[in-house]
Amino acid sequence: MDTARKEWMGLLARAPEGRIADLMGDAGLSAEFEWLRRPETGSVMIRGRAGGTGAAFNLGEMTVTRGSLRLPDGVVGHGYVQGRSKSAAEAAALADALLQTDRAADVERAVILPLRREETDRRATRARKAAATKVEFFTMVRGEN
Repeated sequence: MDTARKEWMGLLARAPEGRIADLMGDAGLSAEFEWLRRPETGSVMIRGRAGGTGAAFNLGEMTVTRGSLRLPDGVVGHGYVQGRSKSAAEAAALADALLQTDRAADVERAVILPLRREETDRRATRARKAAATKVEFFTMVRGEN
């Protein structure tokens, strides 16, 4: 999988429930398709690393819904989303498939760019909230030393 596809798959997977379908609907982006794997819900193990560099450990499980579809021209799209929304998995799979066709520029403009902008805004807001609670510790030098 190329770097661009990895990026958009991650962005689609992290999108708020219903947001992809809303953006695609607003832009009139739709296509006929056949299911290769209808959306199904399961769980995946989330792994973490202490301090981001330590040994990997199992952090816990997360619910994920996935689905795969094929467009009439043979292009296959996959959708993996957090949670149990089958319609969100369908929208993500359709967006993935369309991003591999000549309609990629339209999907990029109508879906990917707004999702990227919204995610950047959410991260900045979260960082501002975290910074507001930051506590500065300092040590005072005592005279006996």
